[in-house]
Formats: sequence, structure tokens, C-alpha cells
Amino acid sequence: MNEAKTSEKTMDDWRCRIDEIDLHLVKLFNERTQCAIEIGHIKKRLGLEIYSPTREAQVIANVTNANHGPLDGEAIRRLFERVIDEARRIERVHADNGTDGGKPKETDPLALIEELSEKE
Repeated sequence: MNEAKTSEKTMDDWRCRIDEIDLHLVKLFNERTQCAIEIGHIKKRLGLEIYSPTREAQVIANVTNANHGPLDGEAIRRLFERVIDEARRIERVHADNGTDGGKPKETDPLALIEELSEKE
């Protein structure tokens, strides 16, 4: 029954679904990035390095262990390495520019992401 429904969908139907999922991913990536920015501020206050290989390995292990496909573990690892790399980059930008008298500067992460994208 489920298979019959699947075969009834057109390519446009699938592309619309992908577009919806992509928009959801953008929202989640930005939400995740905001968390990374906040962590970057905390690291700066505590004098910690942005790069935390132990934590990054833990994140990769968490997501690959939770994966049930159809992407294989290696694909999930590569995707999250890219996500982590971008999070680390934006953490550094905010940590370098985002303090004012020891307190984190209020920023609009979406505007910063847009600004950084335009520079690339």
C-alpha cells in the first residue's frame, strides 16, 4: 500500500518535498550555528580553544551511531565534518569580534552568515 502511494508521486512532488526539507535543514543549521556561537563566547570567557577534537569526535560518533540510512556512516561523517568546520569558523569570527567588555556582543547570526557567504 505504501509502495503504491510512493509510485503515484511525480518528480515535481518529490522536488517539492526536497525543497521543504531543504528549508527545514537551513533553519536547523542556523539554530545549531547559534548554539555554536554561544559556546564560542563561553570558550572565550573561559580561555578555551575553539577547536575541541574530543568534542568533535563525540559529535561524529553520536550522529553516525544514530544513522539508519539510506546514507551510510561515512556519508554522515563527511556531512557533519563540514557542519562542524563551518560552526568552528563562525565561532572564531564571533569570538574574535563579539565581545564588549567581557560580555558577548548581541549579533544577528543570520546577517553574519549572509555577510560571510557574500565574501566567499
